[in-house]
Amino acid sequence: MLVSVIGGANFDISAALSNNFIANDSNPGHVTLGHGGVARNIAHNLCLMGIPVRFVSVFGNDIFGGLIYDQCKHYGMDMSLSERLTDERTGMYLCINNHVGEMIAAVADTDIIHNITPGFIEKRTGLLNQSDCIIADTNLPENTLRYLMENSTSPLFIDAVSTTKAHRVVNALAKCKLPHLHTLKLNQKEALAVTNTNTYAEAAQCLMDSGVEYLYITLGSEGVYCRHAGEEWLFPALPVEIVNTTGAGDAFLAGVVLAHLKDIPFPQTAQYGLMAARTTLLSTKAVNPDIANILL
Repeated sequence: MLVSVIGGANFDISAALSNNFIANDSNPGHVTLGHGGVARNIAHNLCLMGIPVRFVSVFGNDIFGGLIYDQCKHYGMDMSLSERLTDERTGMYLCINNHVGEMIAAVADTDIIHNITPGFIEKRTGLLNQSDCIIADTNLPENTLRYLMENSTSPLFIDAVSTTKAHRVVNALAKCKLPHLHTLKLNQKEALAVTNTNTYAEAAQCLMDSGVEYLYITLGSEGVYCRHAGEEWLFPALPVEIVNTTGAGDAFLAGVVLAHLKDIPFPQTAQYGLMAARTTLLSTKAVNPDIANILL
């Protein structure tokens, strides 16, 4: 069993406020440093779950890139298809959460990821297609996502990342000769933004019509909406006292992939995604080591 994960790897700077946010002022709180990026977080979660992972990304030849690269190897990721690049800045992510763990704002400096071009992937396609599944995030350029959709013979799972970057997967699908995507995971805000619709059910119909086979739209405290082959399901969120929301969506997709690999039928896969997300919501970190305790 092997999963290939392609996409962003960042050095994270996270700030958690002690009190209510005050605009245009210095706010007391706690600042932590760590390793992130949607694809890297997914890969890390899968490693903790006991799934062999090949991680494919690019890192700057700077101290931050070295730290992340070495940590990925430490967690057990196969880094043979990743690259360290000279004259490039490693991806950086700055996040500010309020006093109850909800994001106020974030800045992602991920220009380095544009080096993962279709040509970069083409050189690795043979090995990637030996994976049991391939996971990508929309930090990747649109044309790279399209190349993956058209050339992946293993099931392709994509995480939409953000409202800005989610458009890349929809645009890529629209340009594919035979549009098909095994699994797409978005949150409600992203789904509405890329489809110009008013409800997640309407958004889901648009996305299914574009070529998505299995769809998960996470709804925060309302749970997750799932759709496949004209049928739809809504699973409620699991009770939780939120510590931090960063990384919960990444953990959700990791849980879904784990369930898929263990032959859990859709849409019950979503329940394992919810368990993984809940575990992350209980932690100050984007990846909670306790996720290793999720059992199938």
